Amino acid sequence: MRLDILDHGYDRRTKLLFALIRLLSRHPVPDAAKLVFYRPDFYGTRAKEFTHEAMRGPSDWSVGDRELMAAYVSKVNESAFCVAAHTATASRAYQDESRVAAVLADLDSAPVEEPLRATLRMLGKLTREGEVGADDMRDVLAAGVSPRQVEDALAVCAAFTVTARLANAFGFELLTPEDFEAGAGYLLKRGYR
Repeated sequence: MRLDILDHGYDRRTKLLFALIRLLSRHPVPDAAKLVFYRPDFYGTRAKEFTHEAMRGPSDWSVGDRELMAAYVSKVNESAFCVAAHTATASRAYQDESRVAAVLADLDSAPVEEPLRATLRMLGKLTREGEVGADDMRDVLAAGVSPRQVEDALAVCAAFTVTARLANAFGFELLTPEDFEAGAGYLLKRGYR
């Protein structure tokens, strides 16, 4: 059930911004954006900064890799909104929709490099079980992932575990494929700020 709190309680400036976004983009403002503007002092400002750094900050993972991680973690969290949003963004970043679909359908047979596969496997376990052990980390490192890449992947996982769970709790409204594509274009151009 979608909570209507996302449709109320904004100051005039934010309402004007939302109207401008709808007018210029010809797409609705996604609930994810509404959430970060609802209580920016409590959640939104920090969430945007953390997510932007995880997704667009310096990393040996590509933007496509990190967007795929976000989609994968969202799938494990069963968040339809986040899966759709980050599938569209990863597909556009890679310019390869079939690769993203293959990972989300069956990670073991998907056409991805072993370091990324091992990392996604570890993120899936962490998301499902809430913990990973030393053996899990050894497997990821043995696949050729650097310690810095592990840290970067864990940051993506943290950001999208929180976001996916909020999306589920608030009942984020699913958008049309065209709206998700427009959102993907925005995220690739501007990031998460």
